[in-house]
Amino acid sequence: MEMMHEAMSGAFIEAAEPQQRNQEGAVRPQDSLLCDVKLPLRGMFYPLGFGIEILTNHPEVLDAAHESFGHRQLRHEDAGLVVRVGVTTTSDTQLPPEPTRREFNHLYSLVANADNQALLDLRTSGNFVWLSEAALQSQLYFRYNFLEKVVYLLLGATVVTDIHAACVSKEGKGILLCGHSGAGKSTLSYACARAGWTYTSDDTCYLINASKTPQVIGHAHRMRFRPHAKALFPELENRAITPRMEGKPSIEILVRELPSIDTATEVEVGSVVYLNRYTGAKANLIRLPHGSAAKRMSQELYSAGEIRARHEKVLERLNAVPVFELHYCVLDEGIEQLELLVRAL
Repeated sequence: MEMMHEAMSGAFIEAAEPQQRNQEGAVRPQDSLLCDVKLPLRGMFYPLGFGIEILTNHPEVLDAAHESFGHRQLRHEDAGLVVRVGVTTTSDTQLPPEPTRREFNHLYSLVANADNQALLDLRTSGNFVWLSEAALQSQLYFRYNFLEKVVYLLLGATVVTDIHAACVSKEGKGILLCGHSGAGKSTLSYACARAGWTYTSDDTCYLINASKTPQVIGHAHRMRFRPHAKALFPELENRAITPRMEGKPSIEILVRELPSIDTATEVEVGSVVYLNRYTGAKANLIRLPHGSAAKRMSQELYSAGEIRARHEKVLERLNAVPVFELHYCVLDEGIEQLELLVRAL
């Protein structure tokens, strides 16, 4: 990570220079807008391998950005995106509620309350995040609800298309593991990694818009499991449950803490597999109709308007790869079916 801290005395709003006054000595009306607040701290980060600059007036913002994105280096072109985060001091010391998200075409908002909100123009990449110091009490709250949301929304509007899928590969052939939340994407992707497959993602992947073939990027540095995964993998037994937003407790582990796991942050997609795990299932793969993956993933898109239309066009690249439904009950039997699929690609 490349980070630059400029000299900063009185960086917070409360400690900033005295408010400017007009010729009559009155405080200027526009000062209530905080439109002249300086953001002297800056850092360069590389989420998904794309360069993004973050400007702020609070050092904990850059600390949080390092936790979220500091594991990546520049791999693609500089995205040319700048994220601005201003922090104010208020009398409220309570952690803000989870923000409400709204979108109209290329306009997007995240609003927790009057002092904690983000506004984005996804067409121009213009953005601003206003937060109170109370929102930085929990780095998890800030990272999950504002920082990562804003960064990935901007990347999703410009250079990638996000899809709800895990990804593993063998012999360079990537397999997207799809299904609804709780379908077993994380457990099967980890079971594959333990069996010698290369791990790319356990839940979310990003199609690279500029790639002519379906190429995905994943968060290959981490794995997240539901608590019941402890019963499947003994090495998770002593791992703590990490509180998550949206009521989803999980076990979060850095891949480097696990033995003998090969990773690849990017891989070309060779097939899409929808998971159907149920008790008593006989393991087998059923071929799905051509184009079914792109159609189903289009229905899961969060984007709207012109950006959604662009994402749907990118998803059409998945029409070039075969799509299957995997019926299975036992993890090892599911892996065996995926092994057969890789050999046939």
